Amino acid sequence: MLEVGNRIVMVSGASRGIGRAVVDRLLESGFRVSAGLRDPSRLVESERFMTHCYDAEDAKSPISWVNATVARWGGVDPMVNAAGINPTVRVSDEGENELDEMWRVNVKGPLRLVRATLPHLAVCGHGRFVNLGSLAGKRVGSNVGYAMTKFAAVALTHGIRHEGRAAGIRATVVCPGYVATDMTLNEDEIPRHEMSQPDDIARLVEAALMMPNNASVSEMLVHSHFEQML
Repeated sequence: MLEVGNRIVMVSGASRGIGRAVVDRLLESGFRVSAGLRDPSRLVESERFMTHCYDAEDAKSPISWVNATVARWGGVDPMVNAAGINPTVRVSDEGENELDEMWRVNVKGPLRLVRATLPHLAVCGHGRFVNLGSLAGKRVGSNVGYAMTKFAAVALTHGIRHEGRAAGIRATVVCPGYVATDMTLNEDEIPRHEMSQPDDIARLVEAALMMPNNASVSEMLVHSHFEQML
């Protein structure tokens, strides 16, 4: 297993839900954390914690955030893509506005962050990317638009694994089902107390960041209840 040491991790979507849980978990474990969120004033900075404005729909935002992180701490090691949205888009729906928005936030946003951080992660010999996917990226339910973007997150992860391997870069996509966050407030299929908890998903993200180069995990599928995977 890798040591925490002075590793510097960037986490998008850090203000709430799984992203916030990841930030709290990694700070507790000793990482230096750079949190990207739309409103940095929502979180209080400290010696090992910085915030920066990050807008997944702004093509320049990743570069600004990466540059600020490197300016403060001298580099970046892990990158955790946790920002995401999930408006419902069905095959029979008309219009593409919601799908376009999801594509910008859930797909192009993470890709831009990967491109911006890739040169820095290649330096240390054990760079790590963790993308927050979903079981919707492994099977399709009623929200086909969201599933399309999460299938893309899985593909992005495997692309990173292929292109970054020689530089010691490894990538993992964490694919939870129902998690008790504000994204599932309107879900009534299972009770909230039976959903996975953000803190538990954060521990899996941390585990992926600690795996050595010769024992990396490409996909983590997390079920809160039994379901058919078709």
